[in-house]
Amino acid sequence: MALDFARGVIETRWHGRGGQGVVTSNQMLGKAALEEGNYIQAFPEFGPERTGAPVRAFLRISKKPIQVYAQVYDPDVVICIDPTLLEVVDPTDGLKKDGTLVLNATMSPEEIRNKYGFRGGKVVTVDATEIALDIMGRPFYNMPTLAAAVKATGMVRIQTVIQEVVERYPGKVGDLNKAAMERAVKEAQIG
Repeated sequence: MALDFARGVIETRWHGRGGQGVVTSNQMLGKAALEEGNYIQAFPEFGPERTGAPVRAFLRISKKPIQVYAQVYDPDVVICIDPTLLEVVDPTDGLKKDGTLVLNATMSPEEIRNKYGFRGGKVVTVDATEIALDIMGRPFYNMPTLAAAVKATGMVRIQTVIQEVVERYPGKVGDLNKAAMERAVKEAQIG
């Protein structure tokens, strides 16, 4: 089921840690939305923290020019690429009741609901860490998590976002990211 633009603007908020690719994934999603003819705002929130500190990134997608210039407080979609953050922050804070929570996690959506008490909307899980390690040999799990989010929400077409990633990372790196994203689309659990 795809998100629609009935509310005017689709808002997303990403959670991760510095160096995990939160900002890059947010940019890739924004570029894909722009490529499909939408208006966007994409911006990060981080301070002088070092690699490993919590980072957030925000994205708005709209069919019309966007007139708000503040961070996203009540997102339609929350994407958390670092499962350890679930023990530190509540990524669902402000998430709309019918919103979508996307997690890099080994647990099923039902297990996430039971463990963290999330009762609203849709929960999407994908073991992006395992996918990244299997395909790339390194824990670059931001792009597989992005692919799961796109699958679950339909904010953009998966082919468009994969193309943006391949263009940003031409050659072997792009090919590996593409393979990881395609696998994430197949393995993402939605509940």
